[in-house]
Amino acid sequence: MKKYAIIGLPLGHSFSKKYFEQKFKEEGLVDCVFENHELQTIQGVEAMLQDAALKGFCITIPYKKAIIAYLDESSEAVKATQACNCVQIKDGRLIGYNTDVIGFENSFVPHLNEQDKKALILGTGGAAAGVCFVLKKLGIDYKFVSRSPAGTDLSYEAAKAPEIMNDYRVIINCSPVGTYPKQDQAPDLAYDLLTSRHYLYDLVYNPPLTRFLAEGQARGARIQNGYPMLAIQAEENWKNWNA
Repeated sequence: MKKYAIIGLPLGHSFSKKYFEQKFKEEGLVDCVFENHELQTIQGVEAMLQDAALKGFCITIPYKKAIIAYLDESSEAVKATQACNCVQIKDGRLIGYNTDVIGFENSFVPHLNEQDKKALILGTGGAAAGVCFVLKKLGIDYKFVSRSPAGTDLSYEAAKAPEIMNDYRVIINCSPVGTYPKQDQAPDLAYDLLTSRHYLYDLVYNPPLTRFLAEGQARGARIQNGYPMLAIQAEENWKNWNA
């Protein structure tokens, strides 16, 4: 039996377990199981690692940084972002990857225009690290928008300025605002200033059309939700676990 898992807290709405159980079913992988491990502290991973059948696991909030202390080897993306969402167990060694980076880039790039040179990143949490990594790679300047801005960050009020909304045409929501069951909420932006030149990307995937994206769609903006990012990173996890 081959075991795979996810660690995090909470995991009630975890995407991974449903995804991989469906994958095992579709591909006839009867010797594979996927387990949720809700850990109260990162130290709980130590007991899980005693299971010799465990081939790999993924990591979600709040342990993407804390897991790094347990790694024997890290990919360049993990080193750059200081965040790890995938661990391969090979010959007793823990090898860490950041497949969020691949998931975001491969789902973000298809909708880009040549004119997309500046981006606003809503939220400064762990999810934003992978987004920054990709934007730097693509040569797109960015500013953070935060409820508690520091340094060169913008407040949500400052981000509403017409010159900001006109200049920063890519807007990426890395905050949980608008996630089910609070799908009636949306980041506090000047949506009336959105145009067909804007591109809105939401890391939220439930609901598929958040209020944030709906506001953009209504004004002709390009939009993308977070589901493809999750599916792509899940498949990258699978490749890593079985490499």
